[in-house]
Amino acid sequence: MSALLRFETILPRRISARQRIGAAAFLIFSCAVAFAQGPIGVADPLGNNPGLTRNKADSTAKAKKLAGKYDVSRIGEREIGKGVNFYSLEKEQALGHTLAEELETSTRMIHDPVVTEYVNRVGQDIVRNSDAQVPFIIKVVDDDEINAFALPGGYFYVDSGLILAAENEAELAGVMAHEIAHVAARHATKNATRAQIWNMASLPLIFFGGPAGYAVRQAAGIAVPMSFLKFSRDAEKEADLLGLEYEYAAGYDPQSLVQFFEKLNVKEKEHHSFIAKAFATHPMTGDRIKAAQKDISELLPARDQYIIDTSDFETIKARLANDMHLRRPEEGGRPVLRKRGPEDEGNHSEGNGPILRKRTN
Repeated sequence: MSALLRFETILPRRISARQRIGAAAFLIFSCAVAFAQGPIGVADPLGNNPGLTRNKADSTAKAKKLAGKYDVSRIGEREIGKGVNFYSLEKEQALGHTLAEELETSTRMIHDPVVTEYVNRVGQDIVRNSDAQVPFIIKVVDDDEINAFALPGGYFYVDSGLILAAENEAELAGVMAHEIAHVAARHATKNATRAQIWNMASLPLIFFGGPAGYAVRQAAGIAVPMSFLKFSRDAEKEADLLGLEYEYAAGYDPQSLVQFFEKLNVKEKEHHSFIAKAFATHPMTGDRIKAAQKDISELLPARDQYIIDTSDFETIKARLANDMHLRRPEEGGRPVLRKRGPEDEGNHSEGNGPILRKRTN
């Protein structure tokens, strides 16, 4: 017997078939949304409020569980990325591969082997010190934007503008670690799963009519965007923490990422035209900066030494800057052709070079 038929058996016989379908649809909708939003509390049969009587104990237990989940000494052995997800790791990689192919057909890439080898080396070192369950393919995009993004399944892209904006290797590594964290936690496919759950839940709403149907549709229209916004904030908060841990585990100073975000905020305020696409949708607000600093002080044991910069980074940055300069004639780079004017006649000996003339007989 289907869930719909089972539910109908407890409805009064007097209501119409349409009302039965609507009521059953509302139950399916409610269950699906609750499932998408996560576990909910169960009321005490005696009428007591367990949230009040066990609040302190529950908070302590939750804190211990979170501390264990994000124990930096157990990276690679934790349950990062677990949870409701309609995508297997294989499907996630296949999805990322398809998206990467589409991206690269319309995106200009950096093919300098010295630059790409360096960026790949830095990224792979962070991946080895992460909870990622998929191999990473890391490439460099020829773009001035301060950006880095990772597709599902480990397809990771770093804009040349990010490399040039970073003052040292630790800042570059920090941004890369943040994006690697999104893949390790499988945020993209988890978000897609929630969207699919919502789509399944919203289909029965077509059966609703009248004031009740309007009320349900209005409630659904408010609740779903809010749940997605919360998921996005939670995902960014987790990526902030995991990124700091991965950077730290790879030997870098985790404060470098915080300092980089602070500099971006200052530049954004000073130059309104300055845009960092990577962080436009999730800006590093003051609260997030404070939370990151708190995580560093409470979860990451202090070390005597950190990697801040390397000669390789300085070499790659200079090489990339020179290459970008050569490809920009307006900045005095690659030579351009110009027509000779009358004023140039007779000035062959002044370094103007030969000119072509038509042969006359």
